[in-house]
Amino acid sequence: MAQKKKKEKLPKIGLLYLDYVLRFFDRSNFKGWPDKIETVVYHWGNDKDRFIEEVKRKKIDILVGNIPATAYETFREIAKALPHVRFVPSLETQFANKSKENVTLFCEKHNLSHPETHIFYDRDEGYAYLEKCDYPIIVKRSYGPSNYGGYYVHKVKSKEEAKKLFDEKKYMPMYIQECIPLRADIRVMLIGHKPACAFWRVAGDDMELTNTSQGGYMTYDGVPMGALELAVEASKAAKAEYWACDIAEYDGKYYILECATAFAAFPYFRDWIGQYLMWDFSEGRFPKPHIPLYNWEELGKINPSLLRTMRHIEFSKYIPSTDGAYYLNDKEGRWDIELAEESRPEDIPDDSHLHRTPLKKEEEIPAPVLEEAKKGEKVRDELEESELTVDNVTLTELMTLHGMEEEIAVEVIRYLHTHEIQNLDELLDLEGIDRQTLKVWAEELHSKTDVNRASQKALGKIKAVGKKLAEKIVAFREENGPIEKLEDLLKIKGLGKKKLEKIKEHIAIK
Repeated sequence: MAQKKKKEKLPKIGLLYLDYVLRFFDRSNFKGWPDKIETVVYHWGNDKDRFIEEVKRKKIDILVGNIPATAYETFREIAKALPHVRFVPSLETQFANKSKENVTLFCEKHNLSHPETHIFYDRDEGYAYLEKCDYPIIVKRSYGPSNYGGYYVHKVKSKEEAKKLFDEKKYMPMYIQECIPLRADIRVMLIGHKPACAFWRVAGDDMELTNTSQGGYMTYDGVPMGALELAVEASKAAKAEYWACDIAEYDGKYYILECATAFAAFPYFRDWIGQYLMWDFSEGRFPKPHIPLYNWEELGKINPSLLRTMRHIEFSKYIPSTDGAYYLNDKEGRWDIELAEESRPEDIPDDSHLHRTPLKKEEEIPAPVLEEAKKGEKVRDELEESELTVDNVTLTELMTLHGMEEEIAVEVIRYLHTHEIQNLDELLDLEGIDRQTLKVWAEELHSKTDVNRASQKALGKIKAVGKKLAEKIVAFREENGPIEKLEDLLKIKGLGKKKLEKIKEHIAIK
């Protein structure tokens, strides 16, 4: 009797999450994976040792997830302490995620076309350059928290405007780029070095920059081959399992504006990445996904809410007739999905050719840059202190919610500014939001503020409360302990029944 073939052991997958950071993947993106998929959460602060021990305890072989800029150096140390764990994407691949400066270093190392860029750590040298450079220029914040919606990218038209911007924003380093004339740029997203989605991002009326969260729009038609070729070149240089590039086209030439593994992606796109990673991790036990080139031109015609419902989209590979194969001439095979190369520490670019005195070691980041980067921690601290509510939530805060996408966040903000909602269910009126998504968000985004937990700042943001009453409520709470029923607030001097009825719509005891 023939023996049964022993089941090949699959690696143990862990999903890397961080507090207050958008979760790119979920277990559902790995549909069909037979074994348990672990989750490991890194908490901000002194959490390195605990995190390492949890990964070891759960016997994780592959840790999947993007690392934000302010945790990048910490995770390089974590990766060294876990030499047998594969990070996906690798720390070397995620190098460009850390800062705009790193994007420039990456492009220069691999001779990738990008706008001429000058980076100054000495403010006097930077201001001297502003006196002589050609305008307009693009100024970007290099380090710090994620660049939600392009709000830290500026088109500057004169030296006076440039000096005023740096005086006010205190950006360090001074990251100054030539301005490529454009009304649109191209976002290319790749899986296994193959363009799987691409679209134009067109500036809205009276817009200087092409960001969809500030009024621009997207179109999938006519993405040029030159942009795809440059994106593939960058993806291979980064040895990236998945990758995205923002590319400018001007006068027949293409330039990388941004590139990273951290980017907003449609739900079905995250599923495609999951299919690809399962093929990679299983050494072929799961099939290699097939994603047709230029599929985006057809998917772009489908209503976005329907696309979200059709999350697990898969394509069968086209097999032409004998005659068809002759005329097809293997066009589809030009960029087939392939495995990313294994990255190595030497793949990280050095900085010896920057417009400043080189650092002796990568870890020796100048103090002003560390201060800038710590602003990312400050943002998270503020979010932790104040409860997110529909009365005061900002675009930046919305982008921290699990599964949130930029275009949905923008629509939610617009809706909240034009409607006084009494219940989160009212957001179901918006296209693309379903009950399951809303259930997940409801754990962090509330229609009423907890009067016992909310900070003075959070209470003060509620229009019906205001700063002065918020101060009184917090003082009353500190003196008398937790508020047991809202009517207890009537004991506050100046707060009458009519005012209480008005603010009851916005506060609660939870």
